Amino acid sequence: MIAKKDRLYLGIDYGSDSVRCVVVDMNGGEIAHASSFYKRWKEGKYCDASHQQFRQHPLDYLESLDEAMAEVLEMCDRSRICGIGVDCTGSTPCLADNQGRPLALKPEFAENPDAMFVLWKDHTAEAEAKAITEYANANSVKYTDYCGTVYSSEWFWAKMLHVLRSDVRLQSAAYTFVEHCDFMVHELCGNYDVATWKRSQCAAWHKAMFHRAWGGLPPADFFAKFGKELLPYMQNLYSKTFTADQKAGVLSPYYQKKWGLNDNVTVACSALDAHMGALGAGIEYGIFVMIMGTSCPDMVLAKENIGLVPGICGQAEGSILPGMTTLEEGQSAFGDIYAWFKRLFDYCGGTSWDKLERDAAAVAPSLENPWTIDWHNGRRSPFDDASMRGLIGNLNLGTNVPMLYRSMVESTLFGTRRIVEHLRKFDVDINKVIASGGIALKSPFVMQMCADVLNMEIGVASSLECCARGSAIMAAAADGAYPDALTAKRAMQSPIGKVYTPDAKLTEIYNKLYSRYLHRCEIEESLKK
Repeated sequence: MIAKKDRLYLGIDYGSDSVRCVVVDMNGGEIAHASSFYKRWKEGKYCDASHQQFRQHPLDYLESLDEAMAEVLEMCDRSRICGIGVDCTGSTPCLADNQGRPLALKPEFAENPDAMFVLWKDHTAEAEAKAITEYANANSVKYTDYCGTVYSSEWFWAKMLHVLRSDVRLQSAAYTFVEHCDFMVHELCGNYDVATWKRSQCAAWHKAMFHRAWGGLPPADFFAKFGKELLPYMQNLYSKTFTADQKAGVLSPYYQKKWGLNDNVTVACSALDAHMGALGAGIEYGIFVMIMGTSCPDMVLAKENIGLVPGICGQAEGSILPGMTTLEEGQSAFGDIYAWFKRLFDYCGGTSWDKLERDAAAVAPSLENPWTIDWHNGRRSPFDDASMRGLIGNLNLGTNVPMLYRSMVESTLFGTRRIVEHLRKFDVDINKVIASGGIALKSPFVMQMCADVLNMEIGVASSLECCARGSAIMAAAADGAYPDALTAKRAMQSPIGKVYTPDAKLTEIYNKLYSRYLHRCEIEESLKK
């Protein structure tokens, strides 16, 4: 029996490009971390960015996990690891057989993108999402009430309906639909009876319209009106969900032997990455947490009596902490926009990130500068619309690369401010901001501008892997190391490493630039009607 003070917990975070593993002790001390990129994904396989198709092969997840685990376990005393937690991007679902195995693991579908996991940022299901929104909002029961009244092409039902329609061969091969986070947890447990899986409350409530108000998932007769392809699988889904502080099972003998771990390692139920990132960063009531990566999901906890908040991504009980309501919102592209811009100009020879940010920081904010609207991968919040596109304007022959890059950063932060102001309209308390992720830690230029645009102090979580840390926290709670998830969070959350304070001299000009940003957004929105 390992003494409580000596226990270690391992968090696994599946991001868009790589898997990250972190080992954390009972006081939140980071003992070891490692990561591994997905090989097929890195080669650009199964994706078509021009058509917003982004698919990932399940073998990328399994092989990269083996690599990361081999590295991280060499850095710690593996005999002290008592629990594992897992989070993944989402909604990232796939078609699966009756064992919960993705169809792409079958030889006949090994190279079929529609048999793979449909990554969160895949927007190929736009038509299906519009149909779901239309029928839900016309229905006597408004199934989109708790996902902002607009169903997204990034989410569960739209994606599964789209791939079933794209390749009819898959319809006879599939038995059920699984989220990436649920697949990984039950793969680790060696549970291949999909009917007994403990499905993620976080994923189901935010992305699959699960809610107790209508008894769980929407009924089959709702989908019969526009998505009959879904009907054969409805009975093979689930009627109950589980928060991430609950135990899904124990690590299977296969993985115990493979990784040299003990025979009673707890595996916690799963959650989506951004929610665990908010947990690892230290979310509490009144704190707005930004997870600043390829996209930028934002999380805030609301009081129990909060009414419906339209235009957000999800409003769910227990998706971060049991007994608390989470409001999720965010931007479909954040770091992706910066990376796209750099790729664009690297074609002409390129420059380093440090120089690009240094030169952009030297450009004074001005109404005469170029401007951008940050919808390069559609708009997520407020009011999801994947059909929206990014815009750049006010160019002249004196416009240079640093000026353009600065406009990209300004636009993403104006998008964040729009979300904050939208939430406040519905009496959501936001008294403090915490930022986490690679951008928060690596870009003082972006973070200082964030403080200036929001006119609020921004605390940066010092842990590079807050999502994996959040999963490790839930593993500790599921293992009984703490009496509840909130106590575990407060003991093991990331400390704040740096605080950015707004520059009062820049507030006035950013207010004017933001006002113009909103006006341009309104014009573009009106043109889409």
